[in-house]
Amino acid sequence: MTVVTMEALSFWHEQEEKGVVVFRGARPEDGPDGVAGPRPADNPWARSLWLEGVVQDLTPREQLSGDHTCDVAIVGAGFGGLWTAYYLKAADPSLRVTVVEAEIAGFGAAGRNGGFVSAGIAGSGARYARVSGWDGVLRAERETQHGVDEIGRVVSEEGIDCGYRKSGAMRVATIEPQAQRLRDLVEAKHRFGLGTEDVRLLTADECADLIRGAEGVLAGSFTPHCARVDPAKLARGLAAACERLGVKIYEQSPAEHLGPKMVQCRNGRISAEVVVRATESYTIRERAERRSFLPLYSLMIATEPLPQQTWDELGWRDGLGVQDTRHLYYYALRTIDGRIALGGRGAPYRLTDPISARNEQDAGVYQRLCETLREAFPAASQARITHHWGGSLAVPRDWCMRTTFDRKTGLGFVGAFGGHGVVAANISGRTMRDLILNHSTELTSLPWVGHHTRNWEPEPIRFIASRLIAKTLDASDAYEERTGKPAKRARLVAPFLPPS
Repeated sequence: MTVVTMEALSFWHEQEEKGVVVFRGARPEDGPDGVAGPRPADNPWARSLWLEGVVQDLTPREQLSGDHTCDVAIVGAGFGGLWTAYYLKAADPSLRVTVVEAEIAGFGAAGRNGGFVSAGIAGSGARYARVSGWDGVLRAERETQHGVDEIGRVVSEEGIDCGYRKSGAMRVATIEPQAQRLRDLVEAKHRFGLGTEDVRLLTADECADLIRGAEGVLAGSFTPHCARVDPAKLARGLAAACERLGVKIYEQSPAEHLGPKMVQCRNGRISAEVVVRATESYTIRERAERRSFLPLYSLMIATEPLPQQTWDELGWRDGLGVQDTRHLYYYALRTIDGRIALGGRGAPYRLTDPISARNEQDAGVYQRLCETLREAFPAASQARITHHWGGSLAVPRDWCMRTTFDRKTGLGFVGAFGGHGVVAANISGRTMRDLILNHSTELTSLPWVGHHTRNWEPEPIRFIASRLIAKTLDASDAYEERTGKPAKRARLVAPFLPPS
């Protein structure tokens, strides 16, 4: 039972009066979890600024009905599933490739993320190095850099109108403890084998050259290996590109069970030699997979389109991504239509229904993001907030992604991206292509290929731990802001956090 306080009702009414579009889990009433609610006009599938902005028809594709046979069946039409289908069909047009999706292509994390096409490995370099050595980890890092450009290549070649623009990313520090973490991080990357052409430290003046209107910046770092994109338009465009190649996509066809050579959906069954799971955080809806991931929500807000005068005052290079160095950090970018889209972690994990429409907004996180916007970018402090949304990401116990394929059973898996999904999914799709086609390549020897991790602890241990972690990080940021000293308490939860 959900208890709604008067304070919460008052908060949301206030936001609506300001013109905020509050996505309350709008979806068709006959959806799998029965969630219903007010719908943004003309787009019943809108769950984010990005999905609401898709101008193409979002009418669901045909549902799977009856028996269907193919060579490769892929479950999930997010980035992992779509890139796998795209590269397989491009490599071997004779393959019969089918994708089944519970909702519509791009409905999940692919259509709700931060819009960063960023390099950087998903997971712990030290854990990967135990098997592949540090040379293998450096190869993996270089592949993520290549992945940023590879996505740009496909976007150009397929004519996908998604606002891809490669302008790099800047990380900023506003107090000394953050600046020290930033210096440590960049120095560690240089020791690891990356050069100043990959990531470099910036002075406050150099930060101002990239974005003049960021408030209180002491220091920063810059990497060229990052692009901006409208993720929903990329996902929808990629789905269309797959269909042009001959991939069959069924939507509103949730897979109830998958196993060797078969996928059982609600109204039909697929027989295939190869079955690939690409369901990310939604994987935990299967009883046997409940502890495979921790589904964490990242929440976002977006302003109205800002006038040119505000952008001139901000001095924000178009396409540049910005992130700070707090423990509960924010990330922000300039959208195609001239808004600021800003997001952050810290949404509370729920013991019941950890993946649910009601988790896509949170009053406390919303307020924190609005305060961050006002503090970090004062030139936009009076801008109306028009959107608030969220999406879940799949966090494995060790934060490491994996791409696996068992030739005996024909079962494959791509995922566990832990927040790096845009580029990681592209790499996984190319890698799964090579694994299925039995090609030994540089991709198939990357350290996450065949990687396995143990399950998360059972409930309520996972629930208690996740709440304590969020509170500890929030308290650590408050302590550092107040004292100007590093918060030692943050080290207590470091084993449960994504590695730096």
